[in-house]
Amino acid sequence: MPAPTAADRGREVRQRLLKAATELIAERGWTAVSTRMLAERASVAPGLVHYHFTSVQALLGEAAIGVIAGLVEELGPVLDHARTPEDVLELMLSALEDYSGHDPVSLLVVETYLAATRDDDLGRRLGGVVADFRERLSRSLREHGVASPEETAAVLAAAVDGVLLHHALTPGLTATTVVPVLRRVLTRSEVGRHDDRKAGGHT
Repeated sequence: MPAPTAADRGREVRQRLLKAATELIAERGWTAVSTRMLAERASVAPGLVHYHFTSVQALLGEAAIGVIAGLVEELGPVLDHARTPEDVLELMLSALEDYSGHDPVSLLVVETYLAATRDDDLGRRLGGVVADFRERLSRSLREHGVASPEETAAVLAAAVDGVLLHHALTPGLTATTVVPVLRRVLTRSEVGRHDDRKAGGHT
């Protein structure tokens, strides 16, 4: 087996730093993470942090966006199994049941949203991931005949974020509780679609 090249070692160090960043964001909070902490957690020299990343903020941003983008990617196949608009809701919210609000992923998401309000570049990158999620969701809603799928997806996406944020404070806010409430949003969308058809002379 050939010995690792310098490029291989560089990629390994970079991945170790990204992993360390995701752990520390959840454990310490975004603003508390330092170069020293990252280097110690990744078991590398402090100088390598700034060799591979322009700043600690750049490292934290890449690590966090990678995790959140991964969550969106995981939801894609979940939505593909939906057969009705109600299925879309239930599958999407059930996929979040593993996140208690106190787990590392939930804490990372909350920290990233907060940091994005102070960092324009992070905000743009996070906004891109959110837009991708909305597009996937609106596409699924459109396929199931929901009226105004883009607007409905935006509201539902915000609701999902809110459920994740409030879960730590309200453990009873489960899919069983939330789905019936959000289903009414879809029901009203269906009513609106029916009324639009009637206005256009369709039956």
